[in-house]
Amino acid sequence: MGCVATPLLVMTENKTTQATDKNLELMRNFAQSYAKRTGTYFCADPGVTAVVLEGLAKHKDDYGSPLCPCRHYEDKEAEVKTIYWNCPCVPMQERKECHCMLFLTPDNPFAGDQQDIAFETIRAETNKYQ
Repeated sequence: MGCVATPLLVMTENKTTQATDKNLELMRNFAQSYAKRTGTYFCADPGVTAVVLEGLAKHKDDYGSPLCPCRHYEDKEAEVKTIYWNCPCVPMQERKECHCMLFLTPDNPFAGDQQDIAFETIRAETNKYQ
């Protein structure tokens, strides 16, 4: 469908390290609830949603907060403390602007019709990068 996202799985010694099941499920539940509460939808391409949720969960594993995985940071630990880019980030909260394309308004051409995604779908999509 043309959605764009960067696979944000962490590479260690040529091996991808995925987020823990616990935090991936936590972020999946958060995203579903937040999408429904804000009237936003996931990208029509479930791979985009899966990779973003994986990135958020991995940041939660590594830094204790779901720092936006679609941005470059000089110091991720410092960014976590500012909370500006912790999901949902300030632009999303204030203007429904999600840089990651996780939460899309219905008028966005990349928006799908789903506000739910199965855990198995996320793992199936992110396993492609292993």
